Amino acid sequence: MAVEIERKFLLKSDEWRAGVVQTFSLKDGLIARFGEGKVRVRHAGNRAFITVKGPRCGISRPEYEYEIPLTEADEILALCDLPHVEKTRHIVPYAGLKWAVDVHLGPLSGIEFAEVELGHPNQPISLPPWAGEEVTDDPRYRKTTLLSLAAQATRAGS
Repeated sequence: MAVEIERKFLLKSDEWRAGVVQTFSLKDGLIARFGEGKVRVRHAGNRAFITVKGPRCGISRPEYEYEIPLTEADEILALCDLPHVEKTRHIVPYAGLKWAVDVHLGPLSGIEFAEVELGHPNQPISLPPWAGEEVTDDPRYRKTTLLSLAAQATRAGS
């Protein structure tokens, strides 16, 4: 089984910017939700993917990802409910691991996270000095919660 093992952290400074080795834009559209899982389409730089994610068990969850043509990803994104998740991803190596710092745009503008994918759930990591509080298990920092809050704020401002 394909598994994603990931930890997510808030940022406490922008010191990470000095270590960026790659930057690209991401745009995600939610195709479907099922139980505690989801299916999404992602336009990532010059590549695109369909991803199926199962329910979380700690920091792990089943994940199946398939590359698709960019034109098809854009067509599928047009079918997805709004808002899409838009962000700039910065890759920052630290202590032998590749960290992804996501800076959100659009309705989630101002939200920034650092994520690191691991080889196994008990893999020790050395936290970069710019990584703050871990929010991996905090439902307040899941995209569905954040998008729901952004939609409520937009409705309240209308």
